Amino acid sequence: MSKQRGTHVNTTAAEQPSVVVIGAGPVGLAAAVHLLERGLRPLVLEAGPAAGASVREWSHVRLFSSWAELVDPAAEKLLAPTGWARPDGAAYPSGGDWAELYLQPLADALGEHVRYGATVTGVARAGRDRVVDAGREGQPFTVHVRTADGREERLTARAVLDASGTWTTPGPLGGDGLPALGERGAADRISYRVPDLRDPAVRARYAGKRTAVVGSGASAFTALAALADLAEGEPGTHASWILRRGISGSTFGGGEADQLPERGALGLRAKAAVERGHAAAVTGFRTEAVERTPDGRLVLVGEDGRRLDPVDEAIVLTGFRPELSFLSEIRLGLDERLQAPARLAPLIDPNVHSCGTVYPHGVRELSHPERDFHLVGMKSYGRAPTFLAMTGYEQVRSVAAALAGDHEAAERVELTLPETGVCGGAGLFDEPEAAQTTEAGGCCAAPATVQLGAPAAPGGC
Repeated sequence: MSKQRGTHVNTTAAEQPSVVVIGAGPVGLAAAVHLLERGLRPLVLEAGPAAGASVREWSHVRLFSSWAELVDPAAEKLLAPTGWARPDGAAYPSGGDWAELYLQPLADALGEHVRYGATVTGVARAGRDRVVDAGREGQPFTVHVRTADGREERLTARAVLDASGTWTTPGPLGGDGLPALGERGAADRISYRVPDLRDPAVRARYAGKRTAVVGSGASAFTALAALADLAEGEPGTHASWILRRGISGSTFGGGEADQLPERGALGLRAKAAVERGHAAAVTGFRTEAVERTPDGRLVLVGEDGRRLDPVDEAIVLTGFRPELSFLSEIRLGLDERLQAPARLAPLIDPNVHSCGTVYPHGVRELSHPERDFHLVGMKSYGRAPTFLAMTGYEQVRSVAAALAGDHEAAERVELTLPETGVCGGAGLFDEPEAAQTTEAGGCCAAPATVQLGAPAAPGGC
């Protein structure tokens, strides 16, 4: 690499990758493998110090996908000569297991194709801002990078795959998608992550306290179950579960009907937490403001004027959204609701999406007006919550084939996902009973009642 004095560094033409992949998570690394198989030269840029940096931040959470669903087949072929042993396909790893036993070995096998401490700050067409049409598609992409030591660098590439995920941009507490009034000022008592109660400092933060858990997905279930376990040994520990919708037969997921058994078991644990009195549900509540009591506790105020009892802490688990600011010069074709690629959005829209069934999709659905630029992985789903790793692996297989000119393989997309056993639908929260009918968007006949004897899952994500 040729270096200049000052902050700006450029690589020589011979050092330039043919494809830049943003993010060394599971899908970004799988993309690199598929690109290499196609004879392309990828470079994965990871802002963190190791592979799966975001995954490591929820290392204590167990996935509800098994190892069989978490290892990309092409990646396994690359790993085989290194002596890597695939974990038991029927076992369910934690985030830490996934990072240490699969993602890091895969990144190590990719060697020089992965760089750490490299934060992408901008992507554009070389010499063309987003307004300019003339000669646009003939120009390579230019990728601006800030290194861990503060230097700036500019790379060029024929194509860019953004697999940076959504972990760094969690949804806020406010029911309108914006931070509630007072939310930022209460940051010392609000967390946007599932707490790791194995950490003594974290455990002390919630032990014997009243905590508001805001959200209705798997992360909220995980937090409720963890706090319920804590309450068994720490008197006074209690959760207020804040739901923007009502409670219906599908509130706790698919239970024993869920084709991802660990996800179903997780919902059962959350239901048990409520039934044992460790959590109390507050339904139809959309937070408008957060107020502080004289002793520093938090009072959540709803859009309808309701004021909840004070809590010591709040855990906000309202989903994630894509970070798009560094793509401001790229012509993206995004759905106005989900911020997902416009062709993909109808297939995953939680307002109407039924039971986790995702139609086969690949490069066609992931394309944008900016040719050879793709959002892949969790980021391709925008604000939709139904992404599974195997979806991303199929995405990058298709995209890599298209970039290599094998359009037949790119179009030959096959994807079969387990059904959730529950009707999705953030758009149904005003009509909880409608979520149980096929007219409201389809249903997989989740049972109206669920048995509590199912094995407890340690968590899910």
